[in-house]
Amino acid sequence: MSSNYEKHPYVLVSSDPGDCDVGWEAIAQRLRSHTSASKADICVECYPGVFAGDIEQSLRNCFPAAEIVRTSDYLKPPSQIDSMVACDLSEDPVFGRLSTLNLADFFFLEELRQLANHRSDDRVRFIVGSGAVLAAPDWDLLVYADLARWEIQQRQRRREVSSFGSDDRDASPGEKYKRAFFVDWRVADRLKKQLLAKIDFLLETTKPEEPKMISGDLFRRALVETTKRPFRVQPFFDPGPWGGQWMREVCDLPDGPANYAWCFDCVPEENSLLFGFGSQRIEVPAIDLVFSHPRELLGDFVYSRFGTEFPIRFDFLDTMQGGNLSLQVHPLTEYIQRHFGMHYTQDESYYLLDAAEGACVYLGLREGVDRDAMIRDLRIAQNGGAFFPAENYVNRWPARKHDHFLIPAGTVHCSGRNSLVLEISATPYIFTFKLWDWGRLGLDGRPRPIHLDHGISNIQWDRTTEWVARELVNRVQTVAEGPGWREERTGLHEREFIETRRHWFTGSVLHDTAGCVNVLNLVQGDEVLVESPTGKFDPVVVHYAETFIVPAAVGEYRVRPSFEPSKPLATVKAFVRSES
Repeated sequence: MSSNYEKHPYVLVSSDPGDCDVGWEAIAQRLRSHTSASKADICVECYPGVFAGDIEQSLRNCFPAAEIVRTSDYLKPPSQIDSMVACDLSEDPVFGRLSTLNLADFFFLEELRQLANHRSDDRVRFIVGSGAVLAAPDWDLLVYADLARWEIQQRQRRREVSSFGSDDRDASPGEKYKRAFFVDWRVADRLKKQLLAKIDFLLETTKPEEPKMISGDLFRRALVETTKRPFRVQPFFDPGPWGGQWMREVCDLPDGPANYAWCFDCVPEENSLLFGFGSQRIEVPAIDLVFSHPRELLGDFVYSRFGTEFPIRFDFLDTMQGGNLSLQVHPLTEYIQRHFGMHYTQDESYYLLDAAEGACVYLGLREGVDRDAMIRDLRIAQNGGAFFPAENYVNRWPARKHDHFLIPAGTVHCSGRNSLVLEISATPYIFTFKLWDWGRLGLDGRPRPIHLDHGISNIQWDRTTEWVARELVNRVQTVAEGPGWREERTGLHEREFIETRRHWFTGSVLHDTAGCVNVLNLVQGDEVLVESPTGKFDPVVVHYAETFIVPAAVGEYRVRPSFEPSKPLATVKAFVRSES
């Protein structure tokens, strides 16, 4: 088993590496060339998680005569901020409610704004940190220091950053992730959306020792170019208590972790986009594309329904030589709206990209299930008693390569061991109510949170064996075919807003976004070319197991084998149903 899976895909923006400044000396020189006045305010607005202190020190070294102002000096005390966000965070270890706060709420705003009118001399002044634009709304230059959420999570795990306005550096990564998800990222994104069209420079400090900067105009041009062609985000991989070994081999991953459980291959909220400038690459959050060009990327219909959110997620769940996922259920739409402030829920499906002998999927309840007995046995297991006898209550379906299991919210489910699942779902992935975790510990050596009350409140008890077999397992229907290709509808369920289509082909297949973003994965075959029938974009190479996004604005595109295939190739495509 092997592939040439590309872990660092990028969009080539220009062939000139000089378009990207690398290192603080080059960055400082670029800033000097754009600062004609001796008395100038340069705002360096930092996304929470950026090492603002490192940026400040580097600017002091490069501009020894400049005045440096830290926005963090004007934050409210951590205790006051903690009280302010407490209602959004709740006491639950995992779940909160999406915050409606603004960045200004975290500061002594009047004192911060007074900086705009109080200059001690005619030196260049840098205002550095989150909220810099609040201190100097009439800035002369605006540098935006951005950072993808995956890198922020790594810094949280290494205890290198605190939550915004907090002194929780030594809190667990889970606590900091929860606060970022429900508060920090929501607050920061409200400001970011206002600034992306205005920034003079985009600063990337994913590797603090190798900062990179491009002009705001070039950054915006890169975003526009990305909406005109198929592209991939940069995937990331993470171990887990049930993780397997398939991705290590197929995706050529390092040997460090004991396993790899997840690959997030299309989650723009957390993935990065890489832009290429000759030999240089700059990494930006993929969500910036959604914020800046939602209509071109998503299409008018999807944008009108979901706003600046990317509603489709593709990821891998690897249990090959691993263990079962936790037995779980996702909240119903009305439940997630009422309790967590989300306006849609995590409907999903499992597409079996690969399966070994004995692979299975747990899905739906057995006929005649005793509801009270199941709840009793779940509570006994949660309290440290006997293991939950899952197969007494939950269907265990054999799973084979290319099977497709549909999982509308409210359906009890999990993937069993010895499979590689392509999970196709709606985006709010954090809202998983674990019912049973097979008596194991997390990677930190502690039990993973179980949300039994939430879960029981959402289980749809009438989704039993006969209904599941009829409605959720391999609902394959041929909808079109032509010379060298066949199109099948494989799901998702009518209760879900995502539609999936599988194409088997030995020749060229013509697709059309029809004004709606498409997400595809090459589920069989070594390599394909994605082309424009009219030459609107350069051909894009896609390898086995790679996920790619086709913006709504692309319209027609063609997928064909890169070379003569010995057997049919296959893609799975997801899009939002227009009738939903």
